Amino acid sequence: MNLVFLDPGRLTARLELEVRTETPDGQGGAAESWSFLRSLWAAIEPVSEASHERASAEGVTITHRVWLAYRADITAGMRFRKGRRILAIRAVMDPDETRRFIVCRCEEESR
Repeated sequence: MNLVFLDPGRLTARLELEVRTETPDGQGGAAESWSFLRSLWAAIEPVSEASHERASAEGVTITHRVWLAYRADITAGMRFRKGRRILAIRAVMDPDETRRFIVCRCEEESR
């Protein structure tokens, strides 16, 4: 097994972990809101950017890898906030299955 090495000193980004909550709106739908769970230290690694067109509007998708100390409670569907930046968590993995670190594949939603 190849062990992944990450210097813990690289975890210099302070991120806020948020979870989505849905509240019934009384008309059969739900209002979406985000609740703060905790602050975490992480390393943010830019991966790629891709241009796209949706509804006749141009946009850019920016992806990142976010490295954190291992936590079992982080799942796809949550998000990180760093100031005005929002990183939506698309996938979570333990890169060498040793429960030392996790890597989250994220897409930046706003900047």
